Amino acid sequence: MATVDENGNNGAVERSGLSVFKKLILIGIIAGVVCSISKLGWEIPFPPRTPARDATNPPQKLLEQMGFSHEFTHSTYTYSEYQRPYVAFFMHFGFSITFAVLYVLAAEYVPAIKLWQGAAYGLVIWAAFHVILLPLLGTVPPPWEQPFAEHFSEIFGHMFVFWLVEVTRSDMKNRMIGQSG
Repeated sequence: MATVDENGNNGAVERSGLSVFKKLILIGIIAGVVCSISKLGWEIPFPPRTPARDATNPPQKLLEQMGFSHEFTHSTYTYSEYQRPYVAFFMHFGFSITFAVLYVLAAEYVPAIKLWQGAAYGLVIWAAFHVILLPLLGTVPPPWEQPFAEHFSEIFGHMFVFWLVEVTRSDMKNRMIGQSG
């Protein structure tokens, strides 16, 4: 029979602050991978850019603006006879994981971030990067010069994948830490 301490904990779930923090980071990393893969899947039926604009996509162009060579930013690997842009994928996964971890940690202290089950956070991330930061850097055209299809794909894609981050966060927090919400 399991023993229960004065706080009602049975010892099965470690609840120290550091342990919980590490688990939240792990949850954020997993949610970020889910987010990234889902965004790639979203872009199959809703490609955000025309083929000409995607020849050098925003992550590749941003790296080139930072001084990386075109050859490096367009480096590929082959899978099932398809050339896949691993540097762009690295940036894509890095962005998703970073902002998912930030979301998971912030959700512990700022419950409002979970508005619309994370979809509002996705909308804010879209606006911050695709409407403000990337156009200011010259990485993408100003928003009024971007086609509607790009806005549609990016707005709803960001909202969808950060909704998935919240679903993943909520479920995994319950399973790993024993707390819902």
